Amino acid sequence: MRLTRPMLAAAAAAAVTALTGCGADGDGAAAVPETATGSLEHLAAEVKCDPNMQTDADTIRQALCEKGDEKYVLATFATDRGQREWINTAKDYGGHYLVGRKWVAVGHEDVVAGLRGRLGGTLEEGARHDGGAHPAGHGGHGG
Repeated sequence: MRLTRPMLAAAAAAAVTALTGCGADGDGAAAVPETATGSLEHLAAEVKCDPNMQTDADTIRQALCEKGDEKYVLATFATDRGQREWINTAKDYGGHYLVGRKWVAVGHEDVVAGLRGRLGGTLEEGARHDGGAHPAGHGGHGG
């Protein structure tokens, strides 16, 4: 299956919309290990996730991981450029990203901060659309 840029943008938007929201502030002060590498299955095993595959294509493999209240998307990419294009598009929709070499985890801030303690990587944040304030009861969030 060949994915086009609009298909990747739609997948990124869906992942961010489904998983972002008002997360608790993670302190991120814990020691960060060397950034993990490997297949989606290898990365999922590192964080004890049984991946629910959403996209399995030549350019991107994407799975949903859930454990208790934690929910996040884990994606791997065939190329660095494909990864950066996906992240840049997804960041327009907001969200929190843990970025490694040819992989990304997307979820609430506290979830990706916790994953960083197991996978290493760099934290990135998407565009904020709420002006920095959280609406009462999180009523402004979809999904």
